[in-house]
Amino acid sequence: MAIPDTLKAGLSFPAIAAPMFLVSGPELVIATCQSGMIGTFPALNQRTTEGYAQWIDEIQGALTPEDARFGVNMIVHPTNSRLMADMMVTVEKKVPLVITSLGAVRDVVDAVHSYGGVVFHDITTVRHAQKAAEAGVDGLILVCNGAGGHAGTYNPFALLGEIRQWYTGTLILSGCLSRGSDVAAALMMGADLGYMGTRFIATREAMASDGYKTMLTQSSAKDIVYTPAISGVPASFLLPSLESHGITKDMLKDMTTKMDMDHEMSDEAKAWKTLWSAGQGTGNVRDILPTSELVARLKAEFSEATQRFAQTNLV
Repeated sequence: MAIPDTLKAGLSFPAIAAPMFLVSGPELVIATCQSGMIGTFPALNQRTTEGYAQWIDEIQGALTPEDARFGVNMIVHPTNSRLMADMMVTVEKKVPLVITSLGAVRDVVDAVHSYGGVVFHDITTVRHAQKAAEAGVDGLILVCNGAGGHAGTYNPFALLGEIRQWYTGTLILSGCLSRGSDVAAALMMGADLGYMGTRFIATREAMASDGYKTMLTQSSAKDIVYTPAISGVPASFLLPSLESHGITKDMLKDMTTKMDMDHEMSDEAKAWKTLWSAGQGTGNVRDILPTSELVARLKAEFSEATQRFAQTNLV
């Protein structure tokens, strides 16, 4: 598999717990990495650059060389006024993995490479993938139809197959991966790692509210709406969450919002704080578990799926 050597240490399950806005924090990252899976969080989940640095110190202080590596998500968008300051901290602390979103910039990639770090970039189209490859990223996160957060619209078979024809770096598949068997299927398709978000919202260590976690366990794919109306970029949200704030499907057609990360971090912003995001895989989330138990289950499901495939007698 084309997994960078620096990320293989301590990795016993081939997947990344996605960095989820206002959900992923040090407790979830530490528990994920200690369970043998890469844990990540968005830098903007901390309200200040100083707080961001403290979170990194907390994570690095808790992890050992035997644990899986961790990563942070950087929003590379003109409205993120903290990008430069947060990147300086990232370089100083030598964060092993940086996941960039909403912009692939060579200077950011070079900064991470300067200390031996790895950069994966979120993409939803082949054009985005080509631009990210030109910027020198080490891997592409293919955010496909049905994913939570800022999702794409392409079927994973189509997008992964087309990109794998020319891209030789690490490919990470995102979109409705909730079980270990889903990760096994992703690797069988040609991905190197799975990318799981929604399933990790319903963990004890996630910063999501109890109401958010419970709503996940009671929802299914039909309860997910895909709209740019909330944050200015097409994203997947839980319809029951929107309806609880008086927002109907019909109203979304007339709503317009521009992406502004500084605004989304303000106390007044509703987006992502009270309007909850999730992917279509929520129908496979039926309990709230400690992260260690969840990853153990994922590993068992992965092993069962690979063994079942190996026992087929069709070839």
